[in-house]
Amino acid sequence: MESGSDFPKWASEPCIMGIDEAGRGPVLGPMVYGCLYCPVSYQKTLSSLNFADSKTLKEEKREELFDNLKADESLGWAVDVIDPKELSAKMLKKTKINLNEISHESAMGLVRRVTDMGVLLTEVYVDTVGDPEKYRVRLTERFPFIKFVVAKKADSLYPVVSGASIVAKVTRDRAIRNWELDETADNINRNFGSGYPGDPATKTWLGDHKHPVFGFPTLVRFSWGTCTPFFKNMVEVLWEADEMEDDDSTNNNRKKQQKLTSVGFTGLKKTTKTEETESSGKGRCKFFQARKLQQVSQF
Repeated sequence: MESGSDFPKWASEPCIMGIDEAGRGPVLGPMVYGCLYCPVSYQKTLSSLNFADSKTLKEEKREELFDNLKADESLGWAVDVIDPKELSAKMLKKTKINLNEISHESAMGLVRRVTDMGVLLTEVYVDTVGDPEKYRVRLTERFPFIKFVVAKKADSLYPVVSGASIVAKVTRDRAIRNWELDETADNINRNFGSGYPGDPATKTWLGDHKHPVFGFPTLVRFSWGTCTPFFKNMVEVLWEADEMEDDDSTNNNRKKQQKLTSVGFTGLKKTTKTEETESSGKGRCKFFQARKLQQVSQF
C-alpha cells in the first residue's frame, strides 16, 4: 500500500519499518529514499517473500518484487525522491548541507510521514549513513517512542530493509528511464550510461552535454567532483556585486547619504560612523548605489 492511499486496518497494531536509499553515488539523476512497513506479526511472512538487497537482483526481478509488494495488502511503502537540482543547491549553498545530512533528513521525513498517517511504528531498521551509533542516537532523539536498529549492510540483514531497497531502486530506475529533459538542444540524447562517475559512457555524455555558459542539463548533480574538470573550459562569469569597489579615495569623495532616521521620520539623531559607512554604499552593487538604496532597521 503506497503512502497516501487508504489507511490500512493493521496500522494500529505494532509495526516495523525498513529504510534504504538508491542513487547516493551517481552524478546523474535523483537520490531516492524508500521505506517498507508492515505489522510486527507479518515479520515471518515477510522473510518468505524473497526480498534481497536490490543491488544483488536483476532489474526484471526487482520489478517483479516491487509489483508483488504493491499488491500485498499487509505492506505499506513510501518514497522521497530528491531532485538533482535540490542536491546541488543544498551542497553548494553558502551554509552547505552535506549529503549525509540530506540523507538523514530524508529518512526522518519518511518516519514522520508514516507516523503522521497514524501507523504505530515501534521498530525501524535503517541502512546506515555515517557512523551507525551516532545516527541511531539522532533518530532516537527525534522519535523517542521508536526502537531504531541502524546497521551497515542492513539491506542484506533485514528483509524489511531489503524490501525498502527494492522500493527505492525501482523508483529511481523508473525516474531515470522516464526522465523528461528540460533542455531542447539539438544534440541532446539519453545515452548517459549508469550515471555513476566511473562509467565511461557517463563521462562521455557529460563532456558532450556541457554548455560554456549554462553548464549541465538539470539531470546532472553539478556539485559532484566529477563535474569539476569540465568547468575549466567554461565561460567565466563575473557578478557585479562580487567585484571589489574602487579604492577608499573614491569613496571619500562620494557624498554621504543621510539615513531616513536623520531627516525626521523617527526623530533626529546623530549619524554614527557605522551608519555613514553603510550609507556610502561601499562594496555594494551599482544598482543600489545609483538609486541610493540602503538597508534600514527603523522607519
